[in-house]
Amino acid sequence: MLFFILEFIFKIYLLLFHIYYIDNATASANCRQAECSTEEGCCPTCPPGMYVSRLCTGFRSTSCASCTEGTFQDGDNGREQCFSCQHCDAGLGLKVKKSCSSTSDAVCEVLDGFFCGDSNRGGCRTAQRHTVCSPGQYIGQRGTADKDTECLHCTDGTFSNGTSTSCQNHTKCESEGLKLMRPGTDSTDSECGEPGSHAGLVAGLVIAGVIGMASIIGGIFLYKKKREKANQRRDTKSETQELENETTPLRSTDGPEPTRDQQDPTTTMENHNGVQSPAPPSSLSHNGSVSVHCEDDPIVSPSSDECTITVNGPSVHFKRENGAA
Repeated sequence: MLFFILEFIFKIYLLLFHIYYIDNATASANCRQAECSTEEGCCPTCPPGMYVSRLCTGFRSTSCASCTEGTFQDGDNGREQCFSCQHCDAGLGLKVKKSCSSTSDAVCEVLDGFFCGDSNRGGCRTAQRHTVCSPGQYIGQRGTADKDTECLHCTDGTFSNGTSTSCQNHTKCESEGLKLMRPGTDSTDSECGEPGSHAGLVAGLVIAGVIGMASIIGGIFLYKKKREKANQRRDTKSETQELENETTPLRSTDGPEPTRDQQDPTTTMENHNGVQSPAPPSSLSHNGSVSVHCEDDPIVSPSSDECTITVNGPSVHFKRENGAA
C-alpha cells in the first residue's frame, strides 16, 4: 500500500515540474524585444549606457544604473555590468580614432609605420610594424594601414640598399674608360678607378709601410744610443768622484795650511860675487822660490861666510863653514 502511495506522489511531482518548465519556456519565447527572460519570467531591459542593478519581480520593475567611466553599454540589455572600453596603446602602434563613451566603445587606428592585424567595427585591435627591406632588396609596394610593406630581391647586375623602390644597374667601368676595382653586389655598386691607380695604391701602401718600419727602427736605435750615453756619463762621473777621493791630500791638524808658495818653492843660491847658482835640493815644493845669499865674514873666519835664506818674505840666517852650507 505504501509503495503505491509513493509512486503516486512521484508522478504528481513530475507532472508539476513538466508544467512549470513548459510555462517558463513559453514565457521566454514570448518576451518582447525590450524584455529579457529571467526565472520570474520576462523583465524589462536597461537602455544603452546603463546596466541592470536589480531584476524585476512580481512586485517591482527592473532597476538600472549608469555605466562608470571607462565602461560602456551600446544597446538594450539585461546585463548586470558594462563592457570595458578598448585602450589604444601607442606602444602597440595604436592611436585613438574615436573616444569611448558610456554608449559606445573606443575606436583605434594604427600609427604611421604600422598596419592593422585585427580589424573590428571600422577600427583596429592590434597593429604590427611595417617590414623594413634589407640591403639587396627593393620596396615593391609601400606599406599601408591595412597592408605590410612588400620587399623584392634585386636581380643579377643590379643593386639596392633596401630603401629605394627599384634596383639600379651596376656601373660599367670599362665603358667609362675606367678600371674595375671591385665588382658590384646586390647591395653595392661597382667600384671603378683610373687605370694603374691600383698599382699606385699598392706602391703607396708599400712605401708607407717601409717608412713606418724605418721610423720604428730609428726610434729604437736612438733610444738605445741615449741609454748608452746616459750610462757612459754616469760611469765617468763615478770614476771622477773616486779619483778625487783618492788624490785629495791629507791636511795637518797642527797648524794652518801652507800657502802655494810655501808648499812648492823654487830655490836659488847667490854667492858673494853676486852670481846665482842652483840651490841644493829642498824638501819644499817647486811652486815657491827660495833665495840664498852668502857673504864672507873676515872677522869671524876667512873660511866662514854668513848666508841669508829668504823664503817669500821672512829671512833665515845661517853660517857656511868650509865652503858648504
